[in-house]
Amino acid sequence: MSFTVPLLLRGQVIDEATVEFGGRRGGVSFRAPDLSKYLNELTLSAPSKMGDLYTISLEEIFDFLAKLGERLHPEDNPYLQESFELSRATSGLSDSILRHHYEGIPNYFRKEATRDIAERLIGIDYLEGWVEQPQTIQRNTRLSIRAVGARAVHIIAGNVPVVGVTTVIRNAITRSDAIIKTPSNDPLTTAAVVRTMIDMDPDHPVTRHVSVAYWKGGDTSVEEYLYDPRRIEKIIAWGGFAGIKHLTQYLQPGLDLITLDPKHSATIIGPEAFADDASLDAIAKRLALDVGVLNQEGCVNARVVYVQSGTDEAGLERANELGKRTFAALQGLPDHLSTPHKAFDPELKAELDALSFVEDEFKLYGGRRNEGAVIVSQSDVAVDFARMLACRVANIVPIDDVETAVRSVNAYTQTIGIYPESLKARLRDRLAFQGAQRLVSLGGAATLMQTPQPQDGIEPLRRSVKWITDERADGDYLAAMATA
Repeated sequence: MSFTVPLLLRGQVIDEATVEFGGRRGGVSFRAPDLSKYLNELTLSAPSKMGDLYTISLEEIFDFLAKLGERLHPEDNPYLQESFELSRATSGLSDSILRHHYEGIPNYFRKEATRDIAERLIGIDYLEGWVEQPQTIQRNTRLSIRAVGARAVHIIAGNVPVVGVTTVIRNAITRSDAIIKTPSNDPLTTAAVVRTMIDMDPDHPVTRHVSVAYWKGGDTSVEEYLYDPRRIEKIIAWGGFAGIKHLTQYLQPGLDLITLDPKHSATIIGPEAFADDASLDAIAKRLALDVGVLNQEGCVNARVVYVQSGTDEAGLERANELGKRTFAALQGLPDHLSTPHKAFDPELKAELDALSFVEDEFKLYGGRRNEGAVIVSQSDVAVDFARMLACRVANIVPIDDVETAVRSVNAYTQTIGIYPESLKARLRDRLAFQGAQRLVSLGGAATLMQTPQPQDGIEPLRRSVKWITDERADGDYLAAMATA
């Protein structure tokens, strides 16, 4: 199976695909244009060339995005249909989950949704003009602030299709200039959105300031040219440890790196879960959501689950029962949320198989094929392959004291699902100090995703614009400062 991934260059479609690349999984390959031939056109020679974005209002940009969204229903859009077919082979998401996410793409472009992002994450007044600040100490001075777009390269992730979708929206809202590098496991979804934009209006300022390209990460012929503060001002990167580390070699004054790097999420469940049989059953269903939604492809998904069941014989029995019920609930999740993993990690499968030799240390529910699994530790220690947990596999760790769970949190911890709410309220400050970045009700790790909100402990949209100040004062006041 072979696909063509076009270069979308400021309103142009270039599909002379001469370079072949292999996909990450699924036995597919794709061809793309030789990007080295187009580098001069890919970047803006001067930031002032973004001026056309400021000849239109934000309201006009919201209208443009809303009209774009109306053309992004997958049943009518041939580009999305093609990207869906490719993603079926390369994504870790099953067809039913992918279809659910593709069907939701138009909702991201609703006018009320894009306006809300602009207002809550930056402030429409700051995006539209200079906002005068209240006077503080120096009463004879005035300060105004404006948020201005930047030239940026976006290196996006391909674990879920909406990453590229939201990148296009964020670029439009901030009136920025984007070069979007698509991932090898989803090279067409973002291109489908932007190609639809080109069909709609190739000369619109928003269209002219977004390009979509594929190149192999580490290609110095491309990266040494692009990652230069004379050509771009920001790199916004989703990526693994090696990829982010690689980018740091290009950093210099004038070039800002904003990272949305991979995280591991966890769960803390208090003793209230075992109050009665009905409570335990409900907790198992909610935990199954945190583990299984998106087939555990997201950073938000639960992996290690700390349960304050106790580690004595009775406590282990409680933890094992939760593991048994959670595995059963995992099998019953709706198929638009979760299914058996179509590309189960063979290394992880080998680790699960090896647990049969240490049955006194770990109990395993499931894990026979690709259906997922719940491992229950028979002590307060997680499996030594906890970093590998994926494909709907979680590890329940019984604990006596919640402090064991708190101490496990660090800067790599993104989302923590917590039950009950009283425990979340009690721990949230300390978890934040430890490094946790998102606290949710148990069951909401991948289902709530309330937007707009900060991400990975930062506000990416505020970071992606440039904050410009205008300070002024009465001339006589300033002249008087020079007089003894």
